Amino acid sequence: MSPAPDGRAPSGSGARIGVDIGGTFTDLVLADGAGAVFHRKVSSTPAAPEAAVLEGVAAIIADAGLDPADIAEVVHGTTVGSNTLLQKVGAPTGLITTRGFRDVLEIGRLRTPSMFDLQWEKPQPLVARRHRREVTERIAADGTILVPLDEAELMAAAEDLVAAGLTSLALCFLNSYRNPVHERRAELLLAERFPKVRITSSVSVLPEAKEYERTSTTVVNAYVRPVLEQYLTRLEQGLAAAGVSAPLLVCNSNGALASSQTAREKPVFFISSGRAAGVVGGSRLGEALELKDLVVFDMGGTTASASLVQGGELMRVSEYEFRAGISTPSRFIKAGGYMMSVPTVDVAEVGSGAGSVAYVDEGGLMRVGPVSAGADPGPVCYGIGGTRPTVTDANLVLGYLPAALAGGARPLSVEASRAAMSRDLGTPFGLSAEAAAHGVREVVNANMARAIRAVTVERGVDPRDFTLVAIGGSGPVHAADIARLLAMPRVLVPASPGVFTAMGMLAGDVERYFIRPFPCRLDALDTEAVEAVLAELSDEARRALEEEGVAADHVRLSPEIDMRFRGQEVSLAVPYRAGDVASLKAAFTSAYEAIYSYSSADTIEVVSLRLIGRGLRPGKLDFKARRAEAAQAAEPIGVRTVHFGAERGTRETPVYDRRACPASLTGPAILEGADSTVVIPPDATAEVDAHNNLLITLS
Repeated sequence: MSPAPDGRAPSGSGARIGVDIGGTFTDLVLADGAGAVFHRKVSSTPAAPEAAVLEGVAAIIADAGLDPADIAEVVHGTTVGSNTLLQKVGAPTGLITTRGFRDVLEIGRLRTPSMFDLQWEKPQPLVARRHRREVTERIAADGTILVPLDEAELMAAAEDLVAAGLTSLALCFLNSYRNPVHERRAELLLAERFPKVRITSSVSVLPEAKEYERTSTTVVNAYVRPVLEQYLTRLEQGLAAAGVSAPLLVCNSNGALASSQTAREKPVFFISSGRAAGVVGGSRLGEALELKDLVVFDMGGTTASASLVQGGELMRVSEYEFRAGISTPSRFIKAGGYMMSVPTVDVAEVGSGAGSVAYVDEGGLMRVGPVSAGADPGPVCYGIGGTRPTVTDANLVLGYLPAALAGGARPLSVEASRAAMSRDLGTPFGLSAEAAAHGVREVVNANMARAIRAVTVERGVDPRDFTLVAIGGSGPVHAADIARLLAMPRVLVPASPGVFTAMGMLAGDVERYFIRPFPCRLDALDTEAVEAVLAELSDEARRALEEEGVAADHVRLSPEIDMRFRGQEVSLAVPYRAGDVASLKAAFTSAYEAIYSYSSADTIEVVSLRLIGRGLRPGKLDFKARRAEAAQAAEPIGVRTVHFGAERGTRETPVYDRRACPASLTGPAILEGADSTVVIPPDATAEVDAHNNLLITLS
């Protein structure tokens, strides 16, 4: 727990709480609205994630000296959606589609992420073939009804699926995005007939072209929906029982916020909930410090991720393939995971975290991850059942970590870590425990550097021009070494890196997304018709944001237009400016060249119109809050023997309290905080700014 510099939070302060669930810890941040910020970490409870959230909320409210009724808002990033997909524990789901299109979900785009990988296994569809049913109906590409919907067939198919025990149904008819009448009718009939079954129609989730992407997105929504609904219900009931009557907002995959009701209805937009918030926080911190080019690196207990902020703008994508990997082909050739066409912060993720297990594979090579010890049984040093050495055990053996984590709440046993490291890795390679631990660290650092290369080098961006922002409980322990691998000159460590994702949730705005098909040639664009459609979408956006509790004067609308070159499949969205076709063409060709490094003389086609409705949040977290006065002390709190590897040797390293360290530091040094540990290697210097951020410069 980190007390506020100004003392106890005043009652009735309209405090906001941000909550991020990780694989090992659940992080909470409370901002009281008057500048005071508190944070706390509690152990995650994977079997019942809401238990850790409720425990943490009660604790942090007590830390701040508040009553539950003083909380104005709870903002949550949840891993329930991603874990549901990862563990394949979603609702039994069926798909009803147009006759002849039963296998679209399995055929996909007829691509593989690696053409010459003979061991690649295609992911099994979330809906088994026996649970995919066809019905007679057909709508043409222009929206004309060619064959009416056979309602008797529809009901018979649904009866069979429900009788088979399915509790969620996805509806996806061909070309329904141009004319939704059949899907809307089917949705109405099924909802009336099966009130306990969740019905998800594609026109409610993704009313746009590309039948595979639309089908896959709708199926993911249907698969996850009952699970996320149940979780949010349990969480809200628990909050209410604890006296917290504040509304619950959920962070979506784009780093924006929405009501819990929106998350219940469209969970596919929240699959990457949480990790995007750290990137939002990183961009807001960069804005506060006038740093526009950043790579946000987040290392938690199970995974590590990287995302790019270029020119102050987050890099976003319109498609996200869950668990597709980060190799170059998989980022451009889709087939390795579950496709979702939803706006998402572009994040590359690897299965390397503090809890990742280190082992010797069948070929006699050292491997780290993707298997993680998680919170239970945890690393060996936790002493709660873990027997296999992890990255945390390696860092403890090397001297990087203190004797306890989470502000003393989690004591660590270096003897247990050393014994496991020697047994599982040292003996097979003929190495000491320290040498084996350093090998683990080098392997995991190389794995995590791949994620950064995926969002920089593979995008034509030179990482040497960027500052690495290290967040997550373990990010600052590894960041300097990873930056060195990529020749990045600087590492920025925020004041509270271990809970920074939760802080990022308090920096987000509410967003809703709207789309309308509008196929035509750009040179024949009817701007009056465009304005009419955008006016309709604007009215819809204002109503939706009003339902989210956004005041009318806080609404901001951003129209976009999707375009592509004729004959191509992929479209790009650019901002729409009324009546200026020439600027639209220039914006599209510029965006196209930035991504693909070439352009084309082909005809440009308009695909659809989009509108982003943004509700600006008052009282967002201030990343310029000044450091506490207590931070003026500068004496080390101890000295530790730290092993920096064969090249840099073993050093007696001063250890400082992160809240009370010198304004300037020369490595080696270690800074310990309640939420994270920062490692400054021997060949680096560091400066602490007025806001308690740490800027490490590598030689």
